[in-house]
Amino acid sequence: MNRIIAILILLVTFSSCKNETNTATEATSGATKQYDSLIYPEETHFKSLRQVTYGGDNAEAYWSFDDKQLVFQSNNVKWDVECDQMFIMDANQTFTDSIAPPMVSTGKGRTTCSYFMPDNKHIIYASTHLGDDNCPETPMKRNGKYIWPIYDTYDIFVADLEGNIVKQLTNEVGYDAEPTVSPKGDKIVFTSTRSGDLELYTMNIDGSDVKQITHELGYDGGAFFSPDGSKLIFRSSRPKTEEEIKEYKDLLAEGLVQPTQMELYICNADGSDLRQLTDLGNANWSPFFHPSGEKILFSSNFESERGFPFNLYMIDIDGKNLKRITHSETFDAFPVFSNDGKYLVFSSNRNNGGGRDTNLFIAEWQD
Repeated sequence: MNRIIAILILLVTFSSCKNETNTATEATSGATKQYDSLIYPEETHFKSLRQVTYGGDNAEAYWSFDDKQLVFQSNNVKWDVECDQMFIMDANQTFTDSIAPPMVSTGKGRTTCSYFMPDNKHIIYASTHLGDDNCPETPMKRNGKYIWPIYDTYDIFVADLEGNIVKQLTNEVGYDAEPTVSPKGDKIVFTSTRSGDLELYTMNIDGSDVKQITHELGYDGGAFFSPDGSKLIFRSSRPKTEEEIKEYKDLLAEGLVQPTQMELYICNADGSDLRQLTDLGNANWSPFFHPSGEKILFSSNFESERGFPFNLYMIDIDGKNLKRITHSETFDAFPVFSNDGKYLVFSSNRNNGGGRDTNLFIAEWQD
């Protein structure tokens, strides 16, 4: 999946620390009034909130295992990129249009879905650069319906924090992308079309022992491990009628997928005990486990009549106790807890002056 800078533009239209003990804590002290002004009154789980990027589309920020750094994707043209590339930042930093963080991808092709490796010295991400140095085209609609491109030139790579690729983990024909790493540091889950459909797979941290996890027709993607590594949460489309199945297969044959109807599914890390978690309608996606392992935070527009806004919600892993977390009028998505459970990074259109920019925010979380 191309996750998902393109969706941010469309939705808005319609829509290292010297002190080892500080990191993000240091960044949330001394400016309470400024941070609280970013929080809507109903957002009671946010003790404080800090904006850390200004300008462009910034999304999918993921913490290093020691919670000191973030890796994220951006298409900020003022950072000298033409389409999504990967950047890293210390968790207590802020970046504006005029100050770019270090780029850790090649600057070629289009990249998506970066994640830190357990050593905190390497990242994984998917890139199309072996297919073409240039940015691939990004179709937005087909027959009036919003679509995502599934580039068959995506493969998954390991790079150091200077941007040097040290290993290629996939080389199958077709789409290999959306990799995330288990908190245990032993497994990677990713999405691939190697079976002819968009399915989930796992592999060892070195790329060995690839196993298919899902087997039903439909797009399975955006998967994350539970804190103990025993479960997976992900989004999925499940076309049922003949018309839906034909439309899904026809689009996939063109390297496209329609993401407007998706629900969340949960299973064990080996694919067993697969079950549907949500049945809300519209698009439910970007799920991530609460530090307890007993709840899921995710983004949804199920309460929206026109397709927006998207807000963050929380639900128990048994599908009960659905609760709204954010109260934006535009777009909140990609919630990711720090490994210590104290902070939540997410992407939002808030505080962008009514424009199209999507920025990263770090919230101090309180249950």
